[in-house]
Amino acid sequence: MRLADKINNSNRSFVVAGPCSAESREQVLSISAEIAKNDNVQLLRAGIWKPRTRPDSFEGLGEVALPWLVEAGKLNGLQTTTEVANRGHVEAALKAGVDVLWIGARTTVNPFAVQEIADALAGTNTPVMIKNPINPDLQLWLGAFERFEKVGITDLTAIHRGFSVYKHDKYRNVPSWEIPIALKENRPDIPIICDPSHITGNRDLLLEVSQKALDLNFHGLMIETHPDPDNAWSDAAQQVNGAGLKNILDQLVVRTVEFGTDVAEQIKELRDKVAILDDRMLEVLSARMQLSEEVGLLKRENNITILQQEHWAKVISMRLEQAGDLHLTKQFVRQMMDAIHQESIRHQTKIMNPKTRR
Repeated sequence: MRLADKINNSNRSFVVAGPCSAESREQVLSISAEIAKNDNVQLLRAGIWKPRTRPDSFEGLGEVALPWLVEAGKLNGLQTTTEVANRGHVEAALKAGVDVLWIGARTTVNPFAVQEIADALAGTNTPVMIKNPINPDLQLWLGAFERFEKVGITDLTAIHRGFSVYKHDKYRNVPSWEIPIALKENRPDIPIICDPSHITGNRDLLLEVSQKALDLNFHGLMIETHPDPDNAWSDAAQQVNGAGLKNILDQLVVRTVEFGTDVAEQIKELRDKVAILDDRMLEVLSARMQLSEEVGLLKRENNITILQQEHWAKVISMRLEQAGDLHLTKQFVRQMMDAIHQESIRHQTKIMNPKTRR
């Protein structure tokens, strides 16, 4: 059975686990034996080549570590997977007998690299998992899948690992859940799993993000697992040991998209009420934009700039102060107000510069 079909048709979450990096034969064999004790784990991962940000960082042991991963998989009845970033990686991994390949976020962002890997796999039936690009670009992610499909590789799975951001107060890579949800809308045929290890960068947050992913109907998880996480050669803070992995998986609540007739009627009644509020909200926003156009007309007649920074700062400050009382997060209010402000600017620009098309 194709990997994608196995993930899609499974009645339980598909779990990928293993160390961030293969550090020694003993390390890989040790953690794989621990992982295999958990029936939920179906795929063994290990980083062989590590695309690091700084050149002096540990970048993986390379090809020498491939036999360790393959041996560990065979000993414990697990299929194996590793990240590849170029044709040489592909050829070495396939020659060693790795079952599944994945494309990392730093590679997905580069169409030339994706095409090189796709061309190297042409003519095989190798399953491929593709992580989102490091920047929140849905089209790049979709394009990566299309490049593989064009060379005949159709056994594809998506991995959501979050998006790079500068100094976030909680996450290593912000989840921006709207992007994987949009991927599901565009490609409902492609299963998607979540990599909470890279999203959080913090083992204490793995359960929270894993549960959020399952609640959003993700098909599974990729969790970095190491026999001695604190002394791991890479990404130590986000890895757990075998017991930690079991603890996380045992606590997860797996919910279903199916529900009975009685519940369906109750949900429909509430959704109908939500739809009415949505209609009202759009009508209010439309009325607001008409007022913005009237403001734009006054600005045009009096030669005033569109952006009034002091006024905008006061508006934002006032709305953010209201967020808590309205049971809304400041982040949501900020994003909503920014979107409204940009649309207001578009309407005013149309009035003030009639020949400009926006």
